[in-house]
Amino acid sequence: MATLSEKPGQRYTVPDWHTNSHLISADAEHQRSASHRVRQEGRVLRNETNNQAKWDEHDNRTRLAERISSVNRWKETLDKCLADIDAEIDALAKVKEAAERALQAKNLPLDVSIECLTFRESRRAIDLVRDPVSEELHKEVKVTEKAKRELQQKVHEAFEQLCLLQEARQQLSSDHRDKVEALDIDHNCLSLSVNSPNISFKVNPTRVPNGSVASDAWERYSQCNKERAEAEMKASILLREATLLAIAQTNNELEAQRVATEFALRKRIRDLDRAYDELKWQEKNTLEEIAEMEEDIRRLEEDLRRKIQDLKVAHTRLETRTCRSNMELCRDQVQYGLTDEVHELEGSIRALRQKLAESQDALDALYRQLHRIQTDMGYKANSLVLDNKCMDTRRKLLVPAEKFVPELDTFNRTTNRPLSPPRNGQRALAPCAGEKATGDSIP
Repeated sequence: MATLSEKPGQRYTVPDWHTNSHLISADAEHQRSASHRVRQEGRVLRNETNNQAKWDEHDNRTRLAERISSVNRWKETLDKCLADIDAEIDALAKVKEAAERALQAKNLPLDVSIECLTFRESRRAIDLVRDPVSEELHKEVKVTEKAKRELQQKVHEAFEQLCLLQEARQQLSSDHRDKVEALDIDHNCLSLSVNSPNISFKVNPTRVPNGSVASDAWERYSQCNKERAEAEMKASILLREATLLAIAQTNNELEAQRVATEFALRKRIRDLDRAYDELKWQEKNTLEEIAEMEEDIRRLEEDLRRKIQDLKVAHTRLETRTCRSNMELCRDQVQYGLTDEVHELEGSIRALRQKLAESQDALDALYRQLHRIQTDMGYKANSLVLDNKCMDTRRKLLVPAEKFVPELDTFNRTTNRPLSPPRNGQRALAPCAGEKATGDSIP
């Protein structure tokens, strides 16, 4: 007979079944409620995080744009400052070159002054005097040397100022390069988005990099660079003005001294001309007096010879009449007349000889004076040649250098001579040794 088989295991009651169903439903409701709450919280969190991320990204994008604008403003300021300092460097370099040219140009006046002083050292005897020309020439040397010292100082100051400007420009240029690089980086950061291909996670991105500075320090750094550059440019402008003023002042001082020196030289040449003409006149009169004195001496000698012959005749007559004999040897009027004649002739001869000696002494004195006059004329002629040579040498201070052509003298030494003829009223230079004199020259 068949038997009922039951599956082994625990058996539940209907209430347990209902209870289980209710529990399942309750748990389902609870889980759905929890899930709903979690979903709602997730949606809220998602919305909040999305909004926060968007606002943060927007704020940072705005900060980046503001930072770019701030850096760009400083970049433009540095651009203008760099342009200004470049222009100032060029201007100061040109002024420095002008000062160097002015300094170089002072060598010619100094050489001319020294050359004139050297020429005038060749004056001889009484003409070797310390006259106003020598004083003006020595003063000209001092003025030229003082001008050279001042210009050399300005050139040195300009060189140092150029170095300072270059340092300031280098600092500005470095700051400018950093600004350009920072702008490129910030523009790149501003262009990044979630779709950019080169985004990735980085190791410790929130770290503070070594060497970071605060915004105030960044601002002060650029401001200091700008202020330093402006201060150096201001000092450069003052130096340029002072250098240009020094160039103008030294040129004016040298020109004034040149005029004073040449005025003294022309006055001295005029005095020498007057003295030379006076000596020529004295020489002419002395030569005339010598000629007259020699003629008078010749006549005195002739008269003396005639008186001696007359005395011989009188002596002979007296001596001959002593040969008379006896009573004929009387002291008659002839005897007295011949005796008086002898005495008169002897007195005349003594007077003539004394006058002849005086005349000869006077003639010797005239010859000595003539020699002295001619010697002094030689001194004056030499001085005139030297002073005229000084005037010709000083023409190089006015005539452009290209109008002077080098010529080789007898000893193959180069000398500069002007192409134009001597000025009116100026004596020609005496010919050098070995040269033939042409035209009128000083004897």
